[in-house]
Amino acid sequence: MVTIACLLQRAQQLSSPSAKLDVELLLAHVLKKPRSYLYTWPGKELAGDQQAEFEQLLARRHAGEPVAYLLGQQGFWTLDLQVSPHTLIPRPETELLVETALSLAQDKLPVRVLDLGTGTGAIALALASERPQWQVTGVDCVEQAVQLAQHNGLSCQQPQVRFLQSDWFSALSDEYFELIISNPPYISLDDPHLQQGDVRFEPSSALVSGTDGLDAIRHIVRQAGRHLAEQGWLLFEHGYQQSTAVRELLAQAGFVKVRSECDLSGHERVTLGQWSKREAIAC
Repeated sequence: MVTIACLLQRAQQLSSPSAKLDVELLLAHVLKKPRSYLYTWPGKELAGDQQAEFEQLLARRHAGEPVAYLLGQQGFWTLDLQVSPHTLIPRPETELLVETALSLAQDKLPVRVLDLGTGTGAIALALASERPQWQVTGVDCVEQAVQLAQHNGLSCQQPQVRFLQSDWFSALSDEYFELIISNPPYISLDDPHLQQGDVRFEPSSALVSGTDGLDAIRHIVRQAGRHLAEQGWLLFEHGYQQSTAVRELLAQAGFVKVRSECDLSGHERVTLGQWSKREAIAC
């Protein structure tokens, strides 16, 4: 038998920048205990099946598999979401997109919201949790992602959020929204980061978008006017070097009040614009 203290030392075997946290999370998962338990009872011995499960998870993490996939869940906003290899893992930086959307329509009730490429449903469910009076729809082209988002909606007690399988706007007919929000694919085909870290295990269709990473954003900008109410807003998360290009795309399509928001590192990671049919006709 081996103890918790002994297994915590296995972090030395991982090359991950978060090796200590990774081992704590995996060990707590196997024991079905909070992380604090590990240091309260360091002399606790693991059963044979628990040790075997931990060793298997540690080997997969050593091979680079994301902790979120190993645990089957990831926290986002105030929610605990189930994740799978069919979707991107929700990341803390995407919370800036949620914060920006919430700030746009504080006094308008109700607001119709569309989350394009919803994945786990993280953005849609975060918005619904803060604004239960909003009418939130999330769409994704991947059937398994839609099923996962629906599951998360129920587990997060947000059954009113609607999730549909749709290739961007294709299943939405003539519906209109006050807010359209998206964390689309925005990585270029030749980006070396695709061969590094957790993204190696995430679906490329949710990451890669053409030679410059902007194909999905271009498509959404072209189509959004058909589904935005007058003075509605379109918001994107994008790469930290893409803000100028995204602002230009929005302005060229007739959006006004175009601006970008910075993350905590000072990088422009969210860009938004307000729809104006008059400006669009002029363009």
